[in-house]
Amino acid sequence: MRSALREFAGSARFAQAVTLMSVGLAFSTHAVRALVGWPGLIAALATLIVLAGISLVARWRAVEWYGILPLTILVFVGWCGASVIWSDTPGLTVLGVGYLISFGVLGVYIALMRDTIQIVRAFGDVLRVLLGVSLALEVLSGILLDLPIAFLGVQGNIASLGPVQGMFGSRNLLGFVALIGLITFIVEWRTRSVRPGRAIASVVLASLLLLFSGSPTTFVALGVTLVALAALFGLRRVPSETRWRWQLALLISAVAMLVVGWITRIRIIELLDARGEFDVRLDVWREVSRYLAVNPLQGWGWVGRWPDAAPYVWVERGVGRDHSSALSAYIDAYFQVGVIGALLFAGLVGVALVRAWLLASSRRSVVYLWPALALVALAVTSFAESFALLEGGWMLLVVCAVKAARDMSWRDALAGASPARLA
Repeated sequence: MRSALREFAGSARFAQAVTLMSVGLAFSTHAVRALVGWPGLIAALATLIVLAGISLVARWRAVEWYGILPLTILVFVGWCGASVIWSDTPGLTVLGVGYLISFGVLGVYIALMRDTIQIVRAFGDVLRVLLGVSLALEVLSGILLDLPIAFLGVQGNIASLGPVQGMFGSRNLLGFVALIGLITFIVEWRTRSVRPGRAIASVVLASLLLLFSGSPTTFVALGVTLVALAALFGLRRVPSETRWRWQLALLISAVAMLVVGWITRIRIIELLDARGEFDVRLDVWREVSRYLAVNPLQGWGWVGRWPDAAPYVWVERGVGRDHSSALSAYIDAYFQVGVIGALLFAGLVGVALVRAWLLASSRRSVVYLWPALALVALAVTSFAESFALLEGGWMLLVVCAVKAARDMSWRDALAGASPARLA
């Protein structure tokens, strides 16, 4: 009996089930909280961590433990944990760090136990369901009942072509999930890991919800992701001997585009009809800057999603509306764990993106495009949303960072270098 349970816990099917449930929970936390509250969400999260632990123990010898985590993840999470020392709300900081680590652990489990194509399939299967449920809820609310579903935050605007929120509570989060889904479904299609009809239907579903979300942030991220996709396809076709020159040219071009984008930001906002959203963010950032001056180096202590405690309630009162984040992952990291934490977070995103980009431009398999494009979308979205620090976005960042580090690790490069080269 014991050997049978051990065999089941160590099976690929069990790992697949834990992976699907982990991704599903991470991207549906809003709906779970609305249905069963925080206790239900924490219970589900704890159960998944126990199941992941059992799976890891059962497959202990099959797992390559060397260089599991990139140093960038360890240092950032370690700094968040250290912030309990100077936090004005140490209890909330302990809970926030534990919540961050919990989804990070599930992300590490997924990266360890599943190949990249299996991870793509898992995200594809989950996001198909979540986006399908979101569309069904919007049709039910906006067309069949013509009533909002208040406890889920569904306003029922699909009859007027949006903006819609689906089961995610906000149009920006729906747009972000739809964008990740679109990337995932296209990679599935190109790798022929699902039937063409299913892939096409999934791409149409993600595209419709992305458009119906009406999220300016997502539209900008989509544009940058399409440019990145075109650049990667071009890089994959140039000779490896000259690829570094093209990479350098792309880097210079990207910096130039950032400068031009910053100079013409007002015009871009007007074209996207995003003046209202930009004003909201500007108000929050201005209010946040008032309290950053008090603790600029170390921040106020990590809490993750904003609680009903100072100084977060002070910011909400200052702008006259409730917020669960600073509406920017980089500013949120700066606010909570100071300039050091913001630099560590930016370094985590940057190093993961560079590794994933180099892999996507040099490896033949199309599946390597998924981590690179997902990180591009996440990095761009993080300028106007804090998804990368919370739940599904954080799990996605950890999965991509760990997979990229294991395929392109400086530790392996040093270990494989000859003494003559190191001399």
